[in-house]
Amino acid sequence: MGLMGAAPTVDWDKMLGYKAETVGGNTKGIEFLFKKNKIDWLKGWAVIEAAGKVRVGDTVHDTKNIVIASGSVPASLPGVTVDNDQGVVVDSTGALALKKIPGSMVVIGAGVIGLELGSVYARLGAKVTVVEYLDVVAPGMDGEVQKQFQKVLAKQGLEFILGAAVSEVEVENGRAEVEYKLRKDDSEHEIKADVVLVATGRRPYVDELGLDGLGVTLTDRGFVQIDQHWQTSVPGIYAIGDAVPGPMLAHKAEDEGMAVAEVIAGKHGHVDYDVIPGVIYTTPEVASVGLTEDAAKATGRKVKVGKFPFMGNARAKAMFQGEGFVKMVVDADTDRILGCHIIGPNAGEMIHEICIAMEFGASAQDVALTCHAHPTCSEAVREAALACGDGAIHA
Repeated sequence: MGLMGAAPTVDWDKMLGYKAETVGGNTKGIEFLFKKNKIDWLKGWAVIEAAGKVRVGDTVHDTKNIVIASGSVPASLPGVTVDNDQGVVVDSTGALALKKIPGSMVVIGAGVIGLELGSVYARLGAKVTVVEYLDVVAPGMDGEVQKQFQKVLAKQGLEFILGAAVSEVEVENGRAEVEYKLRKDDSEHEIKADVVLVATGRRPYVDELGLDGLGVTLTDRGFVQIDQHWQTSVPGIYAIGDAVPGPMLAHKAEDEGMAVAEVIAGKHGHVDYDVIPGVIYTTPEVASVGLTEDAAKATGRKVKVGKFPFMGNARAKAMFQGEGFVKMVVDADTDRILGCHIIGPNAGEMIHEICIAMEFGASAQDVALTCHAHPTCSEAVREAALACGDGAIHA
């Protein structure tokens, strides 16, 4: 682009301060909304003693309804002890507060959290190796996206060891050694690093809330079991967010929070679980909504796919971000959009066009016939929709 200057340097303490300031500002914003809407904030550990009774500290509060929204915590891995204070074997919480940028890092798990944080530290200069039990990165995503995503991250310096089961992590002299076995041949290997990030998912956080004594039913995976109105097995006690089954996403929890408030108010609460977008905040971003191509075919439908590369998009190429693509999955008989998968610039913003389209039952042709501003990355979404019909214009 012709922008010249000295190589940038990283002030790690200042970066951590910026992170803390940003999080703190958002948290204070919620506190302001509490005050504005006359919501009492009781600070302390809550235990549900009975339906309609919540004890915080030494005080029992009477209420008509209780909503469990206790979130989730990082899942553990057998043979691996996480100690965030020590800063060698950490989970996602510890990875956000390392005392310095490590020279090398092993990430256990190629899911959303592992890839996001791993890519951050790779860009900051760490040598990052990702060890994943499955044979793909970003499990659950569209297959073509998974392959392209791995290629892009590999270009950025991340190394991948797939199909590997981690058996143990040992810490000695301030460094860690990860022992793993390749599933294809049972061969045993080891790799050393300054920091190991355990990113093997999250689990619902419902411990010590008193649920056992109340008879609140949990699923086999430890989630709070709810009915279609988000009510637990105990009348008057509801649950939402990461504490209940479904994708562990903040916006899913927010939708459930609004819906359960409507239910408690005697109205009709609704969440369309088929139209909840997911975003991986790497560079490039990865975003998806609805069914993947394989999932759509598994339903027995006739499926057609429209795909458009960002290399054919003027805005993306101008930003040197033309490696990805937009992929639209459509019912071949009705032309109704079943899902969309994007890897590329601003994917997390562009996916909402398709969310709205799906919410209104739109067809690919509806998107294809809608004028999109030029030059924008969103034109690639329209081109993918056109590809579901007679073909994209700029392919």
